[in-house]
Amino acid sequence: MEKIKISTEYIKLDQFLKYTGISFSGAEAKNYISDGKVKVNGNIELQRGKKLKPGDKIEAAGKIYLIE
Repeated sequence: MEKIKISTEYIKLDQFLKYTGISFSGAEAKNYISDGKVKVNGNIELQRGKKLKPGDKIEAAGKIYLIE
């Protein structure tokens, strides 16, 4: 599990995918999310604007991330 520290109250899911390098553009992040390839706290997440806060667990690209 990779821990991702954020310095703000939250990070949006599409921004998170770009930040971690899973996607390289907003359009790519949008497609990745809409294809059901991302889980947040164990559930498939289809909202690219989903606010991720400390304690949230994200599964994408075969990895698990924890927001701190």
